[in-house]
Parts: sequence; structure tokens; C-alpha cells
Amino acid sequence: MSSMWGIDPGLIYLNHGSFGPTPLMVRESQREWSHQMGANPQEFLSRRFEGLLEETSKRLAENLVTVGDNLIPVENATQGMNLVAQALPLAAGDEVLLTTHEYGAVKRLWQKRTQARGARLVQAPLPLPLESSRQVVEALLGYANARTRLIVVSHVTSPTALALPVEEICRAARQRGIAVCVDGPHAIAMREVNLSRLDCDFYVASCHKWLSAPLGTGFLYVHPRWQAEMRPCIVSWGGTTCGRPPSWKDEFLWLGTRDATGYLAIPAAWEFLQQYGLEKFRGETHDLAAYARERLLSCLRTEPLSADSQEWYGSMVSVPLPDTVDVPKTWTGLPHPLQTRLAEQYRIEVPLMKWGHRMYIRVSCHLYNEASQIDRLCDVLRRLL
Repeated sequence: MSSMWGIDPGLIYLNHGSFGPTPLMVRESQREWSHQMGANPQEFLSRRFEGLLEETSKRLAENLVTVGDNLIPVENATQGMNLVAQALPLAAGDEVLLTTHEYGAVKRLWQKRTQARGARLVQAPLPLPLESSRQVVEALLGYANARTRLIVVSHVTSPTALALPVEEICRAARQRGIAVCVDGPHAIAMREVNLSRLDCDFYVASCHKWLSAPLGTGFLYVHPRWQAEMRPCIVSWGGTTCGRPPSWKDEFLWLGTRDATGYLAIPAAWEFLQQYGLEKFRGETHDLAAYARERLLSCLRTEPLSADSQEWYGSMVSVPLPDTVDVPKTWTGLPHPLQTRLAEQYRIEVPLMKWGHRMYIRVSCHLYNEASQIDRLCDVLRRLL
């Protein structure tokens, strides 16, 4: 399968969870859309653009078990999360609840939003290692109260690569009348996503990760009960250029001249994985992640974050590094020196994540990866540490 990506053959790429390479057939799909746009931009943008976006949303929705009218295209999950923050009414004393496993940019966004409104951001720790869904739900909801307006929870966490029981969390939150926004960039394609059954209020995702769609592609799902409340972060013309009936989506589709050819290539990414077999993809990449976890835990002599089950992790796994690895006091945006050395000296691209007071190594496994690459990583880590 590695030949279907065009990755540098001298590179060990174990970072699909950050920046997923796009398969060649998906790149070709985007090039074809770009060719059509360049052949007659007036026709493409003024007469075809909205219909093409709607058709892509419809096909995307079919894989997420919802309807296209509930989805809007966004460049990434961060943009989608900002739209949720814009829509959520918060008053002084209200609370937004996160776990301590959430993505740093998400924490920062909600910290700023709650501060601006005189509200409060609450972060709930989860008991480790994770072993039962009930354990997670009780730990999270134990921090909810009558002032909790929203729970933001990752479907698959970024720093710790743990799959959280979002269906059970949504069910428990609905019983308390609390809205839920699921942060799902790592779940699309890696996990089954059934938005009708999930019945969350919002679901945000980037499609450039496990789905392997082009960079700059994502979506925001908004449950019908919230659609009338949505407000854009960027105000443009609104309305429609093709004469269709008004919709809540009007403010989010025409944001000035934009290149949406990456979004239009999303169906090609789904087709690529479906031709291989989604369940086969999930099973094989989890098996390789399980192998990576076993080798790394043995090599590094550290403890796992969860029970060893596909329930708790999919195609990506995080393993604690030894206490001897330096932990930066603050995150500056620069890679950890060990990560830089792995990349520059050994040509292994793998992220080191600071979570809490410890460094973690997060290994992503896609169809172009193989066990020998994991073995190479362990050999190098053993030498360096």
C-alpha cells in the first residue's frame, strides 16, 4: 500500500495523526476539480459551486449516518470549534466542562471564551488506566452541575490517543440537559461515527487525518435543535448564488472567493478506504498500533494508559516516556529535542507530546506502515535513552 501514497522511501512516517499524507488517487481527484475550476472560474464558482458543496456534504453525511443539511464545510476542526463557541450562549457563572485529555488549542479557545463571558472552564481528570466506560462517564459527569452549559469531549484524544465512550457520555449529558460538542478529528475513518445514534449537539472534525483527505478539509455537524442559533465568525454575503431556498447554512458557504477543491475530493478519500475495506483498515492498523504499544512499553519500561483493547485505542497509541526525558515547563510550539533528533538524524517522523508533567511518544499506524518501522523506532529509542 505504501506505493499508493508517494511517501519518501527513506522516511519512516509515524505521524499520520498530525498531518496525514494524501493518497495519490485523492490528490488526482483534487487536481481534476482544480482543473475544472481553472477552465472557467465564473461558471464553477457562480453556478456550480453550491451544488457541488451540497453533493459532497450529502455523500459525506451518508458515511456519518446523518443528512447533508446538518453539515457545513470547514477548513479544520479548530474552525468548527470556534463556530460552536460563537453560537453557545454563556452568562456569568456558567461552566464549560472538558477532560484533561483535550487538545491544547481547544482548551485555549474555551478558556478565552469563558473568560470573556465571566464563565468558568472546568477540566475533569480521568482515572488511569482506563478500563470501563462507566468509569469514564462517572469521572467526567462528576464535575457537571446545574451551571454546566456544554461538555466538550474528544472522540479520540490527541495527546493520549485514547478512544472515549462518547455515546455513553452524550446519553448521560442529555439526561441532565447538558449540550455536548464532540471533537472528532481522529475518529473519522478510524472509528465508526454514527451521528444519528450519537445524538450529540455538535461534532467537529478534520478530514486530513485518518480519512486521508487533502489538508484544509473538515466539517461541522450541527443538530437541528441548534441550527437557528449558529452565527458566522466571518460575515460575508450570505444567501445563495444559485437560487435555492434559504437555509441556516447560507452564512457558512459563501465566504468570499475560496478554493474548495480539497473538500470536493473527500468522496475520493472515502472511496479509497472503502475499496480496501473500512473494517479491514481498522483491524490491521489497530493490530500494528497494538504491536507498537507492546514493543514501546517493553523498550521504555513504562505503564500503559488503558487496557489493551480496540475499545480504548484504534490506529494510534501514546506511550509514556521515561521520567529521565526532559519535560519543558511551557509549550513554545517547538518540537522536543528528542523528536527533532529522531527526524533529522534517523529520519523517523514521530511526535513527542507533553501531557501533564510527562512526555509521551505517539505512534500513528496507517496502511503504508509496517512492523519493521516500529522495530527501528524501538532500536533507536533504546540507543538514545
